Amino acid sequence: MTKKDTAEKQLDRVLGFLPRVDAKSSFLFAIDTGLLALLALNLTQDDFRYWFLILPAIIAVVLISASLYFVYRSSFPSLKGGTHSLIYFREIAGLTEAKFIDEFNAQNDDALSRDLLGQVWRNSEILKMKYDAVKVAYVLTAFSLIPWALFLALAAMIHSGGLIMK
Repeated sequence: MTKKDTAEKQLDRVLGFLPRVDAKSSFLFAIDTGLLALLALNLTQDDFRYWFLILPAIIAVVLISASLYFVYRSSFPSLKGGTHSLIYFREIAGLTEAKFIDEFNAQNDDALSRDLLGQVWRNSEILKMKYDAVKVAYVLTAFSLIPWALFLALAAMIHSGGLIMK
């Protein structure tokens, strides 16, 4: 097996992890928006009179919003880099079709191997950023569940008359 073949396999391996992290981001986006929707549906104008009810709601909203920010960061990481690469899609898109074909065909195997390995490295960086952002988002969502559940429990008691406030 040549270095070029090994580099191609390594690039495919790294790119194979991207759908995993994207699936986690999509799942977390759905969970976070659902948590916010349920919180909003249980919030009434009269609830703003009770600091002990609004405080957990605010904390939950802040944590869930921060989680959504990191989900966004995972979905749209920085794509800078890959300068002069004939593998990296952003660099290829900056060339004309004819120029790309000519430059790609003019490469020898060593240059192609270097370009492939550069893409392995850059995509590994992007993948790390995505996984790190999803991890932070998961932690923030987990921490938001306590004030979120507290708000829902208190709101249910107040709205049902089980906790009479005067």
